[in-house]
Amino acid sequence: MKIVIIGGTGLIGSKTADRLRKQGHEVIAAAPNTGVNTITGEGLAEALAGASVVIDLANSPSFEDKAVLEFFETSGRNLLAAEKTAGVKHHIALSIVGVDRIPDSGYMRAKVAQEKIVRGAGIPYTIVHSTQFMEFLSGIAQSGTIGDTVHLSPAYVQPIASDDVADNMAAVATAEPINGILEISGPERVRLNKLVARYLKAMGDARKVEADPEARYFGAKLNDGSLVSDNNPRLGHITFEQWFAKAGQPK
Repeated sequence: MKIVIIGGTGLIGSKTADRLRKQGHEVIAAAPNTGVNTITGEGLAEALAGASVVIDLANSPSFEDKAVLEFFETSGRNLLAAEKTAGVKHHIALSIVGVDRIPDSGYMRAKVAQEKIVRGAGIPYTIVHSTQFMEFLSGIAQSGTIGDTVHLSPAYVQPIASDDVADNMAAVATAEPINGILEISGPERVRLNKLVARYLKAMGDARKVEADPEARYFGAKLNDGSLVSDNNPRLGHITFEQWFAKAGQPK
C-alpha cells in the first residue's frame, strides 16, 4: 500500500521508510526539502493522492512557546484536511509519553493541541506516545550545562533507541487503527542524572553531573512519573550499552 511519512527524511522517518519499503510498500518521504510543506500546503494533495496511511513525524523548527503551538496546530489542520480529501484510512501521529503531565512546557502543550486535532478530525487514527530517544542525550546534557557541571533532575526516564521507535512505527503503519494511544518505551528505567552521567563518561566528557530536583527539563520541573510509561507500553529491546556501542560513540 502507499504510505506517506511527513517528516520522512528525519531520524525516525528515514528509518521507518526503510523498514516499510523492505516490506514492499510504496513510501513517500515527505518534507519541505522534498517539496511537501504542511504549513503552506505545498505538494500535500499530490503526495497524499492514493495514500492509505499517513505517519506524521513533523517537528517544529522553533521551540519557542507561541511558534511551536502555531506550527503543530497549522500543520495538523492542513494535513488532516488534505487526508480527508484524499480518503486516507489511517493517520498515525508520534507524540510523547507524559505529554499531558508537563503543562509547564510549551512544547508539550503544543503536542497536546496536535493530539486534540487528530482526535477530532474524523479519520481513524493511532497516536504513539514514545519516551525520549537515546539520541537526545547529548542535547539533554547540553541543556543542563552551567560551566563544567550538568544540572539535571533525578526523575526517572526510560529512553528508547530510534531503531526501536522505527520498528514500532512500521508495525503500527501496517496494523489497524486503534483510535487511541499506544505507548512505547525503552527497556531500562533509570534516573535522568545517572543516565546522562553514564553517557558523558562513555563519551570521555569530563563534565560532572549534579542531581538537582529543581533543575528544569526544557522549561519543566519533573517528578518520577513525568516521563515514564505505566500504561502497559511496548518495550524496545535495545539497551543503552547496545545503543552506545552502535550509534553513540564519538565520531
